[in-house]
Amino acid sequence: MTEKRTLVCGFGNPYRRDDGVGRVVVNTLRQLMGRQPLDPLSDGVEDLGHQVDTIALQQLLPELAEVLADYDLVIFVDAHVDHLREVLHEERVEAAYQMPFVSHQTHPATLLELARSMGGHAPGGVLLSVCGHDFEFGEGLSTQTAALVSLAVVRILALMEANPVPQKNYSQPW
Repeated sequence: MTEKRTLVCGFGNPYRRDDGVGRVVVNTLRQLMGRQPLDPLSDGVEDLGHQVDTIALQQLLPELAEVLADYDLVIFVDAHVDHLREVLHEERVEAAYQMPFVSHQTHPATLLELARSMGGHAPGGVLLSVCGHDFEFGEGLSTQTAALVSLAVVRILALMEANPVPQKNYSQPW
């Protein structure tokens, strides 16, 4: 029996403060796994080939579908605005053609469906969104969002286990 392969894909614009939380979560996970963090100009694609791989992108594009077909589970990590009233929002992503979040980005479900169309296999998908508070131009996370990075990493580790803990949405403490 082969080991389950997982890809953690952080996405968002690191030059719009909390929108870059996906890259921070990916780099925190990489450090826990004993790997060097991705520098600002690296997406991690050159380092693929592990049981658990990580990439960090500014946006999701259709070209990613070919990469996804090699995995059993893809965990997408991004930021959300606080209207969800959860500091960590998790949802299962099923392979299906979906409208994008915004006009220049591909929906995770569409990427999974494209992976199925191209390679005959759609990995399981989870979208894990961390609450963002500051989306202004600038670098670095707000204090509130930075405090949620470890919670997101713990949840990712649980999702990667053979029998992950049940889905839970974490309410905001404020």
